[in-house]
Amino acid sequence: MHSVDSPISPADPHDRSRVTKIIESIKKAIFILGTACIVFYAASNSITWHLQRIWGASGNLWQKIWDRICLSFGENDLFIGVVGTYIVTMSVFWLANFFLLIMEVTKWPKCLIKYKIQEDPLPEKQKPMLKRAIQVVLFNQTVITIPFMFGMYYLMKWRGCVFQGELPTFHWFLLELTVFSLVEELFFYYSHRLLHHRNLYSYIHKRHHEWTAPIGIISLYAHPIEHLVSNLLPPVLGPFLMGSHVCSAWLWFSIALLSTTVAHCGYHFPLLPSPEAHDYHHKTFINNFGVLGILDRLHGTDTSFRASKAYQRHILLLGLTPLSQQIPDSPSKKAQ
Repeated sequence: MHSVDSPISPADPHDRSRVTKIIESIKKAIFILGTACIVFYAASNSITWHLQRIWGASGNLWQKIWDRICLSFGENDLFIGVVGTYIVTMSVFWLANFFLLIMEVTKWPKCLIKYKIQEDPLPEKQKPMLKRAIQVVLFNQTVITIPFMFGMYYLMKWRGCVFQGELPTFHWFLLELTVFSLVEELFFYYSHRLLHHRNLYSYIHKRHHEWTAPIGIISLYAHPIEHLVSNLLPPVLGPFLMGSHVCSAWLWFSIALLSTTVAHCGYHFPLLPSPEAHDYHHKTFINNFGVLGILDRLHGTDTSFRASKAYQRHILLLGLTPLSQQIPDSPSKKAQ
């Protein structure tokens, strides 16, 4: 006969750990959303007021510029949505990466090389890989991206997205930007993590991970399926769901391209977002599947990263001394 007074076993430590991770993830989400709301509120009472005064004094400068852009495209929605979007995204990506490629190939300017996270710029053994990387990126940006843009144009027209006319207000764009960021985090995290599944990795995602020390253009160096599922869909879903003006989409695409370029650039520059998380992902092939880190915290896919020196360096660098010098890696056992 069993005793009715038998003690109740304590909660499973694994369950407690999971609850803790969920709570911390919720806190992080609240912090990000709360910060966005504060910025939104502050902007609505200060920045926007000043911008509206500037725009009013200049005869609504930005609206006039936009109207001229529409005229240059013959006021044709299809040209604005496809050709205009292609010109904007290609210009942003290659202007940012041109400078980074110069640094990798020439090791100039030398004063910036010290901010390299892993190894010296583009070792000789990787230079033949660079030509192939550029070819793959251009293939993705033409053969995959252009048909995708045509398809998305018709879907966004059906959704009611605006391609001409009055520009959105600054207040509304801030709200859109918050939604865009969260939608991208959701779809990129799960698509990226899925591509790391053993049944898919070697066929698709392995190409992207050929670069364990990434450089800027590697952000779009991917298998065509990955480029479609993880590079194109996550950022475009936000503007589609919100029925956004094409100008909001252009600005968001530019931010997303600059963000992924910085995340892959391999340098932790002052005053730019930290690339340590994604650089760690390329170096170790584990952890950090998302963009913002919210879902990584929720699912516990950042535990190794959080225990590393890279996590300690995962901050905004405000000085000129590289974080690799301020927080150096622990000496290896062999060195000891």
